[in-house]
Amino acid sequence: MATEVSICSNALLMVGGQPINALNENSDRARLAANLFPAVRNYVLRRHPWNCAVKRVTLSPDVETPGFDWAFQFTLPSDFMRMLSVGEHGAEEDYKIESGKLLLDTNVALVRYIWRNENVGTWDDMLVWAMTMSMKAVFAYPITQSASMEQLVEAELRDVLKQARAVDGQDDPPETLGDSPLFAARLGAR
Repeated sequence: MATEVSICSNALLMVGGQPINALNENSDRARLAANLFPAVRNYVLRRHPWNCAVKRVTLSPDVETPGFDWAFQFTLPSDFMRMLSVGEHGAEEDYKIESGKLLLDTNVALVRYIWRNENVGTWDDMLVWAMTMSMKAVFAYPITQSASMEQLVEAELRDVLKQARAVDGQDDPPETLGDSPLFAARLGAR
């Protein structure tokens, strides 16, 4: 099972560095890993709706209402990173996010969002690999002092993230176009 330390150690090894045994050990590599890992994790999680980082919750409105334009406001969950949808599938609601508040015209918010999944043990193998390669990219220059190595690793990372997102997306069933009269007419049905 992957851990923050194993991800960082593998990334360090990939750029020719020495592995670490803990994020709090007394070494420059461990301090670098401990400083960078949370920001890189959040960046990678926020970029794609990884299946292991998607939550659904029902929110109740705050007592305070927005000043204008919207009827209700809701406090976003503390682990919120990015909104995917508000409302049931096929009946999504219009919304706005401002200052950590979800603004909506209905008094119940059915929210699907990316959450800050800090438990690396629950991550999909593709996400672990994408995170390892992302850490490799951020370690490339500090460890090797080579700008060309940094560019090479960043190009490799783009391909890995593209593949990982494609594989993760294939876990979901394909979306259908629905029974719209426009689709039926366009496809030749009567």
